[in-house]
Amino acid sequence: MNEQIVILDFGSQYTQVIARRVRECNVYSTILRFDTPAAEIAALKPKGVILSGGPSSVYSPKAPLPDPVIFQLGVPVLGICYGVQLLAQFLGGKVEKGLKREYGKGTLSIKDKSCALFSKLPANLQVWNSHGDKLTKIPNGFKPVAVTENSEFAAIENREKKFFGLQFHPEVVHTPRGKEILTNFVHGVCGCGKNWTMRNYIDQAVEEIRREVGTEHVILGLSGGVDSSVAAALIHKAIGDQLTCIFVNNGVLRAKEADVVRQVFGNHFKLKLQYEDVGKLFLNKLKGVTDPERKRKIIGKTFIEVFAAATKRAGKAKFLAQGTLYPDVIESVPIAGNPAALIKSHHNVGGLPKNMKFKLIEPLKCLFKDEVRLLGEELGLPKEIVWRQPFPGPGLAVRILGEVTPARCEILRNADAIVVEEMKASGLYYKIWQSFAVLLPVRSVGVMGDERTYEYTIAIRAVESQDGMTADWVKLPYDLLEKLASRIINEVKGVNRCVYDITSKPPGTIEWE
Repeated sequence: MNEQIVILDFGSQYTQVIARRVRECNVYSTILRFDTPAAEIAALKPKGVILSGGPSSVYSPKAPLPDPVIFQLGVPVLGICYGVQLLAQFLGGKVEKGLKREYGKGTLSIKDKSCALFSKLPANLQVWNSHGDKLTKIPNGFKPVAVTENSEFAAIENREKKFFGLQFHPEVVHTPRGKEILTNFVHGVCGCGKNWTMRNYIDQAVEEIRREVGTEHVILGLSGGVDSSVAAALIHKAIGDQLTCIFVNNGVLRAKEADVVRQVFGNHFKLKLQYEDVGKLFLNKLKGVTDPERKRKIIGKTFIEVFAAATKRAGKAKFLAQGTLYPDVIESVPIAGNPAALIKSHHNVGGLPKNMKFKLIEPLKCLFKDEVRLLGEELGLPKEIVWRQPFPGPGLAVRILGEVTPARCEILRNADAIVVEEMKASGLYYKIWQSFAVLLPVRSVGVMGDERTYEYTIAIRAVESQDGMTADWVKLPYDLLEKLASRIINEVKGVNRCVYDITSKPPGTIEWE
């Protein structure tokens, strides 16, 4: 990762999107806080710096401001939205409140086709704006190279210093050719090659893991999910039998989950897999519990106890490996009065007991989710694991409303297996965010053959989402819904009714509990 672009985050909701777009150009990107000292940035030897957008006004007394020395590092700089206003403000230009906000789609007219950012692009482009302030004077040495309906300085450049500013957002999908603009910056202006590939990453990561671990041993909690599975495959490639994976069967897993994990990792990859079959323990502790939050806490606490005991049986190890991803470790910048660091807690680190004296090893911590999936493919993991849909930590317990019992787990497991099977057969499984079954503690009267029945109801849930923060229900074809309902009612004993959940998030949640 010798070549990289540094992105300074000023609180934009799109900062991570900028980082991903740069990586899609096969160039590594790093997100840093807006006030990172220039000396620290220089130490990374970036090929260029991008200043993100943000919700503040540059003339506000509490505006987040960068170290001014960043403009003396001798590398290209690209300011986006708030970033271009910063660029102008620091270098002698002027920013004022606009008479008219510029929000949503706009048309960018390129006035200087020789500007490197717009190489091989047409004279007019659709762009996405989101700003209330505007440049009213650009600094000496800069010239305007593109305009929009309400901005005569929609794109500016100082060709000599390789400083550029864009008043619109090239990183969002609403700027259809924005990725080409960023490509022109990282390759054409900054001179980056295309060295950020998963094949290169594997080679570098393997070398780093071997150097860090040496002859010591590593323990990893393997859930069967994408992140832990890819981390296991990568670490195993680096250190082989020095890695021990612990797989905890908590009794609320999906159908054949334990079999798949043991087959793929134990039989195929031949890694050391310690299988903890403790489903009865978890289900006993869940007996009589109906409150969703209590269920989660019981499962979390029990898992920690089981995992801690399992690590002792696994033998002496110095390192604990986790599938932490880049979004979990990026410092997010909430701009509200005085900006302050708000580091996201590692979602799979926080609960471990303090007396577990391990050093953490996180080989995926500079990767986004889509990159982890590509890495998994490169490592030879099967599609069923690499591209599987998200599954909640508490498992089926949050998809069974009311008490979790062995019988209810079996009903839901069988119904959910049908949903997964039919979604895959329809070609929709890998195209949407999640699809699954929920068991409702509601019994209703039905008729099967000549007999009246009084059985449970299964709800089917299918949603589209980008990151799980918001979601919309999927308009599944009627014939697919009909097939799902027919199979579940006919094949799953204890069910006589199916419903389809058409609630979006918000106001609902993706999971039911």
